[in-house]
Amino acid sequence: MSLKQKTISGLLWSFIDSFANQGVQFVVGIVLARILSPREFGLIGMLTIFIAISQSFIDSGFSSALIRKKECTQTDYSTIFFFNLVVGVFFFVLLLLSSGAISSFFNEPQLKSLIQVLGFGLVLNALGIIQRTILVKAINFKLQTKVSLVASIGSGIIAITMAVCGYGVWSLVALTLSRFALNSTFLWIWAQWKPTWIFSKKSFKELFGFGSKLLASGLIDTTYQNIYYLVIGKYFSAIELGYYTRADQFQALPSQNLNAIISRVSYPVLSTIQDDKVRLKTNFKKLIRSTMFITFVLMLGLAAIAKPLVLTLIGEKWLPSVVYLQMLCFVGMFYPLHALNLNMLQVQGRSDLFLKLEIIKKTLAVPIIVIGVIWGIKVMIFGMISLSLVAYYLNSYWSGRFIGYSFLEQIKDILPSFLLAVIVSAVVFTEGLLISLPTLPLLIIQIITGSLLTFGICEKFHFKDYLYIKEIIKEKFLMQKK
Repeated sequence: MSLKQKTISGLLWSFIDSFANQGVQFVVGIVLARILSPREFGLIGMLTIFIAISQSFIDSGFSSALIRKKECTQTDYSTIFFFNLVVGVFFFVLLLLSSGAISSFFNEPQLKSLIQVLGFGLVLNALGIIQRTILVKAINFKLQTKVSLVASIGSGIIAITMAVCGYGVWSLVALTLSRFALNSTFLWIWAQWKPTWIFSKKSFKELFGFGSKLLASGLIDTTYQNIYYLVIGKYFSAIELGYYTRADQFQALPSQNLNAIISRVSYPVLSTIQDDKVRLKTNFKKLIRSTMFITFVLMLGLAAIAKPLVLTLIGEKWLPSVVYLQMLCFVGMFYPLHALNLNMLQVQGRSDLFLKLEIIKKTLAVPIIVIGVIWGIKVMIFGMISLSLVAYYLNSYWSGRFIGYSFLEQIKDILPSFLLAVIVSAVVFTEGLLISLPTLPLLIIQIITGSLLTFGICEKFHFKDYLYIKEIIKEKFLMQKK
């Protein structure tokens, strides 16, 4: 299979994996949101930052280092497997010991027992990191799709059953733990890789040289991404945090999953042609254009239909989350741009510059957080939007220097897609204001209008990025027929 065919196949299965898997989780989240209260979601939101930071330490950038390394040995994989497992156990114990302090910090007694149980998920997840990394390196997303889908469906059934039976917030804990357990179990069964009893200092030092800088930058980014949960939980309330987390999860479905789809495939693919600058720029340019065409349409469209979507799916009790969702869509809109440009720095082996950029950008976030505590959550989100624009400029400026693809050239490439999305979303949003219908029929009409308008404009004016995506889809179907 050629590199192009491998890329197209990887993109397709990565798309199926992310959207089928996240689609199941999204549906499960909707069902749970109808059964549970915003406060219960807020309690789990308070613990998110502690789990996320622990996960960053467990991986420590080694997954990216293994993917980038052209030839990995069984020694490499086994060494990192045992490192991941030991660190996973360490942070589980650390969370057990600090559970009382975490509970006191938020003044929520129930958090102590929640974090003690939820922390075991770190060990469960660590057991499957290397198997997942091997599949990504091989651009084998078909098997990953199978594993994650089974895990999401199984954990969803467990959590919904517990919620119906009255277990409340513990159903959300069970959702996470069972998904980690099922994921790791099936990766061990189906991925056909097992560790050997070996730990190489030489292998560890070689991979850690690259991964350590990604660990530091990953910790900074993870802290930044989740610090808002901590701030809202500490200075506002569990209920307000519940509204925010639900809005954040809605906007993350298209933005972060689309980025995951592209990044998981593009990183190993671009790494194979890292020495060919011309070819690298050509492929990276296509990725930026096609990714942002989809992202702009989805995110601005989501902002336009936010109110009927929230009311239809999870009900009136979640109405305060609508305005958060609309604002967060403008934050998430830039997420794939950040990630793709940072990906390019990793491909070029510049994890040191990756780290420096993360330090600069997250330092700029400090005043935004302080302002949010003083002036409220909406002002804080507006600051996040402003920071996203600054961060994109910094990321694209430095990644562009290595392959001759400047910030202004990127803007020129993605501007037509942005303008198209603005026009379509403005029409859809206005339609929602003018049409007086129940939320479900209104939502359906808005989605149909947005879809027809987008495809109509793209076909009429032969929109380049749309045609490129259309050609990829056609080519994949031709590959399937052969």
